[in-house]
Amino acid sequence: MLHLQIIIASTRQGRKGHLVGAWFESIAREHDAFDIEMIDLRDVALPMFDEPEHPRKQEYVHEHTRAWSETVKRADAYVFVTPEYDNLPPASLINAVQHLVREWAYKPVGFVSYGGVSGGTRSVQVLKQLVPVVRMMPIPEAVNIPFFAKSIDEDEEGFSPADVQVKAAGTMLDELAKWAKALGPLREE
Repeated sequence: MLHLQIIIASTRQGRKGHLVGAWFESIAREHDAFDIEMIDLRDVALPMFDEPEHPRKQEYVHEHTRAWSETVKRADAYVFVTPEYDNLPPASLINAVQHLVREWAYKPVGFVSYGGVSGGTRSVQVLKQLVPVVRMMPIPEAVNIPFFAKSIDEDEEGFSPADVQVKAAGTMLDELAKWAKALGPLREE
């Protein structure tokens, strides 16, 4: 079975991305095309890139980079759950991507973005410029959640977006599975 990593990008205090991530995880588990692994960048706690060599060499001297490398290698596909901060993705996600190169290669990535009126789409547009540089394939299908706070329950324990986002999540997972299978031979080289 294909292995999907759902990566929660926001690390700041008071964040709500973990609620969005948990909602998407439940959709992905019901979809049943992937073995699911949740990754929270808050728990990964990568410092700003601090390796002496370029990551394409994979000559990591720090344990945190070696551990991140081993984590990312396991996946066949990714979904980044990302907010939009000042029209950009969080620095934590950009840093996580830039820590590695080869480990991301020939794997598709989908985006679940959330925010205000734009639903995090500007954040995703920046990421779509970054991920091909490390040979990830950003797929066109996405889940964009505008005014996401309206979908958080009163206890701030759950997240229930509109049916359009549920449908978009299923469509995105279908496409991720197709791309992950199609890119499989390139990952084996």
